[in-house]
Amino acid sequence: MNQMGRTVEFADIEAARDRLDDESVVKHTPVERSTSLDDLTGGEVHLKMEHLQWTGSFKTRGAYNKIAQCVAEGETERVVAASAGNHAQGVALAATKLGVDSTIVMPRGAPQAKVDATRSYGADVELVGSDFREAMAHAKGLVDDERTAFVHAYDDPAIVAGQGTLGLEMADDLPSVETVVVPIGGGGLISGIATAFAERSPETRIVGVQSSGAATVSESLRKGTPVALDSVDTIADGIATGGISELTLSLIDEHVDEVVTVTDGEIARAVLLLLERAKQVVEGAGAASVAAIISDELDVRGETVMPLLGGGNLDMTMLQTVLVHALTDREQLLRLRVRIDDRPGKMEDVSGIIAEHGANIQTVRHDRSAPELDVGEAHLVFQIETSGSGQSRTIVRSIRDHGYEVRHVNA
Repeated sequence: MNQMGRTVEFADIEAARDRLDDESVVKHTPVERSTSLDDLTGGEVHLKMEHLQWTGSFKTRGAYNKIAQCVAEGETERVVAASAGNHAQGVALAATKLGVDSTIVMPRGAPQAKVDATRSYGADVELVGSDFREAMAHAKGLVDDERTAFVHAYDDPAIVAGQGTLGLEMADDLPSVETVVVPIGGGGLISGIATAFAERSPETRIVGVQSSGAATVSESLRKGTPVALDSVDTIADGIATGGISELTLSLIDEHVDEVVTVTDGEIARAVLLLLERAKQVVEGAGAASVAAIISDELDVRGETVMPLLGGGNLDMTMLQTVLVHALTDREQLLRLRVRIDDRPGKMEDVSGIIAEHGANIQTVRHDRSAPELDVGEAHLVFQIETSGSGQSRTIVRSIRDHGYEVRHVNA
């Protein structure tokens, strides 16, 4: 490993694969064809299901490679890392397997499920700061002697080489692949995968995906230097680093063909689509690759394409948020505001109209305080379950035909 040169070569990835030759540390995850995504994209879509990895993500690959080298080279007795969740679990598992202690600093808002899982793999967890960068600053301060090693989430050649073993696996799984789609946070994953494909299958197109609320790569490439965001805003916490490094930027610039961005709405749609059609529970960061191929940002028609599902650690509270957003976008959850004369029987009348069309009323709220209402008027605000936009339009039209003013207020 060329630590001084701060780069990663194909030989480094091959050496990492040899270190990871243990199914109890990293297993070979499956690939599954998705005919539903074929129909949506016009391509031949094969999902690389790395979210089924031990710890629920690819992160163990890089963490184990790094810690194994530290243990082999010196007196490392303890490792320290900062993470919003997936890297934390990878470091915890790798450290425990290699017989060293681990301390992981996580932001105070990290999903509780990821905090609990990290502790279950044997790490001491400290909750510090409001975001990844504050957690990182605290974690670096805990490296106070030569027996303690810091394990960065992406800015380390050993981490990148470990993640690159996934690229070798993907190339072996589907030698005919024409486009590989990889989520980007700090860039360690796509750097390793792209380096592997540059040697094994240089004709394969490598596409990176970022959330629009945490996008830094395109601007970094334009300026030729890493660009960091003051804050990030995305449901995909696994790629919400807010910056990349000189190491990952150089490898992305050398080996990655294209970088696109997707919105949180598109990510939510992808999470729900994978749940419904592929029967897979994937977190927002892991679903970003699918969000890209079903968006207008990336054309894969006629291609054999492999989106990487990089993580499956979806907090149940976030799952609820994602489902509500996606179902609202489809108009399977519909919120309507109906203006009525505030007298007995009106709620029953409007409810009956909705029921006639087979929709289910979840909640209804009576509001008399809106400034646009006249004396003796009120709003009824209904939240309704429907079969989709067609039924929703029919309900709205029917309410209007009965003489009521009605507005769709989901937005």
